[in-house]
Amino acid sequence: MTTTSPNRDDYAALVLRLGLGGMYLTHGLIKLFVFTPAGTAGFFESLGFPAFLAYLVMAAEIGGGALLIAGLFTRWVALALIPVLLGALQVHFASGFMFSSQGGGWEYPAFLILTSVSLALLGDGAYSLYTLRKK
Repeated sequence: MTTTSPNRDDYAALVLRLGLGGMYLTHGLIKLFVFTPAGTAGFFESLGFPAFLAYLVMAAEIGGGALLIAGLFTRWVALALIPVLLGALQVHFASGFMFSSQGGGWEYPAFLILTSVSLALLGDGAYSLYTLRKK
């Protein structure tokens, strides 16, 4: 088996994977430890979503974030988390474009959707557990 050194694209995917994974993980942990599961479920209900969806979102953000950081199933995880962002986009759409608007606008969730698509296209990148396992 031949191995090659990581190139710029591999490092770009690494930076994107760590940043996006960290963002998902942080958002999931905030829902878990700061807002609490019950508080998050109540917030989802106040937006018209079923309460159980809050638990699925927390699990997806924490698990998906950890998988992205580790570099496992990167393409699939990045794509699988897009529905979470589409929900956030729907919630923030009425507040306008800028995320600094009252209620938060839709620019940040839209950017994260594009970032997730980019990571799905790039793949694992350098130093993922999946790539290290193949060596």
